[in-house]
Amino acid sequence: MQVYKFGGASIADAGRMAALIPIINDVDQPLLVVLSALGKTTNALERIVNLACSGEIDDALDLAQGIELKHLDYAKGLLDETHYAIATKELKPHFEELEKAVKNVVSSKYDYSYDQIVCIGELLSSHIFAIYLQQCNITNSWVDIRNVIRTDDTYRDAVVNWDFTKLQAEATIGRKLKQDKVVVVQGFIGSTQTDKSVTLGREGSDYTAAILANMLNMESVTIWKDVNGLQNADPKLFPNTVKIEAITYNEVIEMAFYGAQIIHPKTIKPLQNKNIPLYVKCFLDKALTGSVIKAEVGSTPYPPIIVLKENQVLIQVTTRDFSFITEDNLSKIYGIFHNLKIKINIIQNAAISFVACIDNREDKVKALIQSLNLDYKVAINEHVQLLTIRHFTNEVFFELTKTKSILLRQETRKTIQVVMK
Repeated sequence: MQVYKFGGASIADAGRMAALIPIINDVDQPLLVVLSALGKTTNALERIVNLACSGEIDDALDLAQGIELKHLDYAKGLLDETHYAIATKELKPHFEELEKAVKNVVSSKYDYSYDQIVCIGELLSSHIFAIYLQQCNITNSWVDIRNVIRTDDTYRDAVVNWDFTKLQAEATIGRKLKQDKVVVVQGFIGSTQTDKSVTLGREGSDYTAAILANMLNMESVTIWKDVNGLQNADPKLFPNTVKIEAITYNEVIEMAFYGAQIIHPKTIKPLQNKNIPLYVKCFLDKALTGSVIKAEVGSTPYPPIIVLKENQVLIQVTTRDFSFITEDNLSKIYGIFHNLKIKINIIQNAAISFVACIDNREDKVKALIQSLNLDYKVAINEHVQLLTIRHFTNEVFFELTKTKSILLRQETRKTIQVVMK
């Protein structure tokens, strides 16, 4: 049994979804399909969250109506009359859930409200795909993954309850895979013990695929993207990228930790634990070989692997009485970051100062500064970039930083990182 994950780009329009059928038909064994939302849908749902949390409920409901019309138009362009009628009936509960979530938004609980609204994207796309598979005479079952993946209530970055989820995955998805050729589920989402929707972090559909592959002892996971495999840098940001044919789990974990968007940071560990290979292939041409991520690869040196994180904030924390930043102060500062659930992307401390680079999430940054200001002086640099180069060369580093002002630099044998503006 295998897992295929299709992202938003692969189902961006009806033509692209239709083009996935030959990929599905190539598989001669039970297949679990994990789908993201249609391209740009998550961004649209995030705008709805922001409007609703700002009290602009009518405008948010208007945008929700637009989401409904977009998906119905998409289904109409893909399905025949009979299956379109099925779609209008089966999608209706999702549209109603979206409307209810907007009306019941809790402005003071942004992350909670976010998850109740944003989860709808994957439910809609996966349901349309399951109905289209029926039309193509591919026997399949659609499963609401919220009935399988159980988590805590850390909204927008939920922690999976592995024991409960494994039992549900085996009882629900495992059983259905023995009956049908294909099981279709949603990536990115789950539910709490009280049946509230949660998300697993942005780009969490990859993580969903890895969770289920681990729990169901799958043969492999394939992530289908619009690039020919794993590149050494984001081709949208850097010209002349190089494809990496094979790469180890450990190397990809490093890339993900530093912010590479090709694989979700949590994805690799469940696969590594079961030695399940992860393939990255191109849905635009299934004949291309793609890349493989596995335990061991050959001795061919890696090219410089480049990760650029935009929209960062560099925060400098200084003691008010010029006392040293030693264990007591470090413990207090780390505790503040931990309590606010803020991930530090790079860190450095000197005698009386502590410097950290974090993602620029306005709500998180504001709360962090308020907490730190109680005992420390705080200075920030906004709109900075964090550049990481694994297996760097001096030539590549110079080329990427020659027009930049470097605010912080760290270097090890294999990796160089700079915060720059």
